[in-house]
Amino acid sequence: MPEPAPRFDVDAVVLDIEGTTSATGFVVDVLYPYSRSRFEALLSERSGDPEVARAVAQVRELTGDPRADAEAVVKTLNAWLDEDRKATPLKTLQGLIWSEGFARGDLVSHFYDDVVPALRRWHEAGLRLYVYSSGSVAAQRAWFSSTPEGDLLPLVLGLFDTENAGPKQEPESYRRIARATALAPERHLFLSDRPGELDAARAAGWHAVGIRRPGEPYYEQGVGDHAQAGTFDEISISTTRSTA
Repeated sequence: MPEPAPRFDVDAVVLDIEGTTSATGFVVDVLYPYSRSRFEALLSERSGDPEVARAVAQVRELTGDPRADAEAVVKTLNAWLDEDRKATPLKTLQGLIWSEGFARGDLVSHFYDDVVPALRRWHEAGLRLYVYSSGSVAAQRAWFSSTPEGDLLPLVLGLFDTENAGPKQEPESYRRIARATALAPERHLFLSDRPGELDAARAAGWHAVGIRRPGEPYYEQGVGDHAQAGTFDEISISTTRSTA
């Protein structure tokens, strides 16, 4: 059985988003349909945008179809969306669409009630806060800047995704993040609802806590032998380095 979350002596907390800080249902029920309805317009109106062009090239590479036109690319994106596939070009294009939606006020992000007070408390205590999500950095930036509680980006020191860090279930991705933060692996605490991600973080020398919220996809599966918490309030963190 997993143990309750102990007290951690770390310098950085790295946050997953879906199922951890925020409801997966909001992403699936609100953000996914929003992006689905706008893929075609994005590829048509911003085909010359280097970020869009790179994502389209990545779709063609992943599908093995170097001549895929916009219609075929949109079809692939929608299929990946149906599969909830964590494909980097899909996340890149979603991020661009969501950024525009948040900027226009069409979208406002969701956070569980316990999250924002905890983030502010940890930030005030001197902890470094980072985000590591399968959603693109652009999407993360929009998510944290357009919340019901205002702009939370000043609380966050860095944003990591599958493009600048790597796949979330590979230990090397967490080693890469540790190199970017210039902190020893054991000075990081990763919070996620997905056992595979927690396993990868621990394999890289990090501390990890599984967040289990009722109604989330991984709630019934549990978090394996990792420490667990139902809310951020249950996690006790100290920034004082041990002298032992």
